[in-house]
Amino acid sequence: MILPIVAYGDPVLKKKADEIDENYPKLKELISNMFDTMYGASGVGLAAPQIGESIRLFIVDATPFAEGEDGDPSCEGFKRVFINPIIFEESGEEWPFEEGCLSIPNIREEVSRKETLKIEYYDENWDLYEEELDGFCARVVQHEYDHIEGILFTDKIGPLRRKMIESKLQDIARGNTNANYRMRFPKKSRK
Repeated sequence: MILPIVAYGDPVLKKKADEIDENYPKLKELISNMFDTMYGASGVGLAAPQIGESIRLFIVDATPFAEGEDGDPSCEGFKRVFINPIIFEESGEEWPFEEGCLSIPNIREEVSRKETLKIEYYDENWDLYEEELDGFCARVVQHEYDHIEGILFTDKIGPLRRKMIESKLQDIARGNTNANYRMRFPKKSRK
């Protein structure tokens, strides 16, 4: 089932999410709905806070980054569920890339991130993994991890650039945006 994506301005996006355990209600259904929602919005990642659930869960499918002549072959088939993840190391050079976010439609900004990370997480079967990721796979995971920490990509841009897009961000919060997927807006006036 495709769920509405929470828009910029909703407090759930700025809150550090809570860990869950194996008894979290309807977890498999939630994960399935998150994949439906992400694919329906043409995204490569989706964190639980983006659908209004303040829990430490996100999903990714970075396969689109493997395509094209500048594609990253390591992203081919990189589809994962991350439950209670912990990034315990980020290393390498910072590299800039223009990021976007399903909760902030039609805005893209250059964000610098470290090229490599080490992460520990549980998958949907509660198997524990430790992985080292780099390139676009690492970037997608870092972006989604930020969501469960209450951080948006717009928090990582400079103050001048942030000021320049502030009115666009407020428009999104009010529902004045054209997204081609269902959204929930925190400041939309009820008529």
